[in-house]
Amino acid sequence: MFLMSFWLPILLSAVFVFLASAVINMAFTFWHAPDMKGFANEDEVAAAMRRNGPAPGLYMIPFCDPATFKDPAVQAKFAQGPVAKIYLSPNGMKSLGAHLGAWFLLCLAISIVCAGLAGAVLPPSAGTHAIWHTVGLAALLGYSFGEPTNAIWRGQPWIVSLKYAIDGLLYAIVTAATFAWLWPAA
Repeated sequence: MFLMSFWLPILLSAVFVFLASAVINMAFTFWHAPDMKGFANEDEVAAAMRRNGPAPGLYMIPFCDPATFKDPAVQAKFAQGPVAKIYLSPNGMKSLGAHLGAWFLLCLAISIVCAGLAGAVLPPSAGTHAIWHTVGLAALLGYSFGEPTNAIWRGQPWIVSLKYAIDGLLYAIVTAATFAWLWPAA
């Protein structure tokens, strides 16, 4: 099946996932609100970070390269703590529009990949179960399976990764339902 025959489920599934994410993040504030924590001495921490004017990027405390990892002084810093990975963004208020636009483009990209996979492996007369199964699993991979990486390598708490993976499961269900509903006629 041609990818263009899926234009409507691609577009609408991206829109529906975008709306579902808005509901999750605006109506169910209890769900992700506890994911971030602040420092009790935030002003002092921010002042210390500002002193050297670090550029936006990912920083690590304590910082070391693989060649110095076994150095007793470096190991002592890790033992003493804190051990942190800190993401610094450009100064100023965040443009919510840019983040929402990027999120919608990701939703669209995942829907396009789901359509490409479904069109390649399913016949035009595919049954609803096959559509749900194929598109749902592909969408689940796109929305959820990157989350453990954040816990494994970036130190994100596992509960936070689990909550985002659950969000991804809901987005996969929305995507699969949309494709099953709007599957192009043979």
